[in-house]
Amino acid sequence: MKITAPLSRVEEIEALAAAGADEFYCSIVPDDWLARFGSSATSRRPFGNLAQDSDLERALERVRALGKHLSLVMNAQHYTPEQLDSLLRLAERFTRHGGDALIIGDPSLLALVAGEGFDIGLHVSSIAACRNRQGAAFYRELGATRIIFPRDMTLAEMRRIARSAPEIQFEAFVLNDGCVFEEGVCHSIHLPGQLGGAICMDNYDYTYRRCDGAALGEDEQMALQDNDARYARWLWYRFGCGFSVTEEGYPYGPCGLCAMAALRDMGMTSVKIAGRDAPLARKEKSVELVRRVLDRLGAGQDRDEVAAFARNLRREPDLCRHGQMCYYPEVVK
Repeated sequence: MKITAPLSRVEEIEALAAAGADEFYCSIVPDDWLARFGSSATSRRPFGNLAQDSDLERALERVRALGKHLSLVMNAQHYTPEQLDSLLRLAERFTRHGGDALIIGDPSLLALVAGEGFDIGLHVSSIAACRNRQGAAFYRELGATRIIFPRDMTLAEMRRIARSAPEIQFEAFVLNDGCVFEEGVCHSIHLPGQLGGAICMDNYDYTYRRCDGAALGEDEQMALQDNDARYARWLWYRFGCGFSVTEEGYPYGPCGLCAMAALRDMGMTSVKIAGRDAPLARKEKSVELVRRVLDRLGAGQDRDEVAAFARNLRREPDLCRHGQMCYYPEVVK
């Protein structure tokens, strides 16, 4: 099982490879795209992309020199016909320079790229929200070679889908970046903090009132306050525990380390570390964290011992015990 890590700068490649990454993914906003469309929406994230057109060729050269794999992300939910044409040209260029795979969220783009017959892998983004066997069959018919599972799927759901399509690869999230909604049907963007931040952070000022117009009772006010506090706490876990880290730099937050044995046993090709726009230090420590767990599995250590090791790596087992930080809470429960 491989570790797939995010890139936003060419200079990150060697450090992440040394930490244990096997595959990389990145995105780019070409100069001609920006001039033509006036937006950075080649992918779901407007930030954390390679800075220059030439960076893509440089990244491919470095990745090939290390014997690794590089995927290019094109996972906005939808594009205009003119944007699809521009992305086809970018896909052709990436293929010509030796790119390994495209990560695609729009079925129309997937079908168009597959129809061109490029010699490249076609990975269905988590944005496409493939959540059942029928969805997997649909994307396979369009030409998909790998499906990246959305967040918040159960291990049982993923296992059923993987068994239904053994001829294609599957990838699952293992660390960082929780989403409180279904990202595949979310059409908002992650704004900078000074503009309000991500809409899902729910940073609004509001008041409660009864439908009948009567004043809220003291018990009702206390219940609502308790609910708000619980919700705020849940958001804190989902958004990386305030993006905090251990003394060693290991990140807290959304995590599937305990489930690595289950993911391996169902034939998962790769586990994905999220966070293209994160600092290099966070990415590096994220890869190191996953690699330490995966190496224990590879050495044949008992799966329960590996899970216990994973829960104690950050020396805060209470953060794992309730499952609010977990991609796969059924493992903890």
